[in-house]
Amino acid sequence: MVLLDVVGLTKTFTIHHLDRHIPVFHDLCFRLHEGQFLLVTGQNGAGKSSLLRCLYRTYLPNDGHAYYESRYGRVDLARAADVDIALLRREEIGFVTQFLRPRPRVSALELVAEGLGELGEARARDLLDGFGLKPELYSAYPTTFSGGEQQKVNLAHALARPRRLLLLDEPTASLDAQARRSLCQRLADLKAQGVAMIGVFHTADEIRALVDGEIELRGARLGLPTHDDETTHGGFYVAD
Repeated sequence: MVLLDVVGLTKTFTIHHLDRHIPVFHDLCFRLHEGQFLLVTGQNGAGKSSLLRCLYRTYLPNDGHAYYESRYGRVDLARAADVDIALLRREEIGFVTQFLRPRPRVSALELVAEGLGELGEARARDLLDGFGLKPELYSAYPTTFSGGEQQKVNLAHALARPRRLLLLDEPTASLDAQARRSLCQRLADLKAQGVAMIGVFHTADEIRALVDGEIELRGARLGLPTHDDETTHGGFYVAD
């Protein structure tokens, strides 16, 4: 099943005080199936993170569509109302960033267990342990943690809830080797359960076995798949 169908997605940033328009990507098209992992590649500044933020609707795209097959019906992520986007974020679409912005005076365990119900604390402990956070830090505030420790909490928080679509923006940043292995195994488990993923990774070798296809961004020049069978199932999306 096609979970996400992106057609003609375009993003341009406007620097008003300089009266300049900076194109990021233009007329981007691709399809993502359930249980499929697409890797986004390209040089720094090509728009990799911007693409994920457009799909999560942190950024508004300038043109195009991103048709997502939600449990409530088809939703265009590029144009849907904010209330609909908020619902999908709570229930279906997750976004893992490389930075944690924790609330003050909330412990690591409370942050991860939040909204998980009666078994939330046990679930949170299991995830934090899997990423290698020391148990003595569970009741401490992540605002006091190192970057690597914060990222472990960030991952546990982002992956604690069931998702159908997961957006990954360099989630291995700041992680030690054990935590990276734990993350890769967790992503493999989610993929096997049918979770669809789009990811940006600084070092892609460690997740290469999970990748079904690539979206290569070249600044404002990028791929236009033909939507034939090969492309639909994870081909290499790039054109000159």
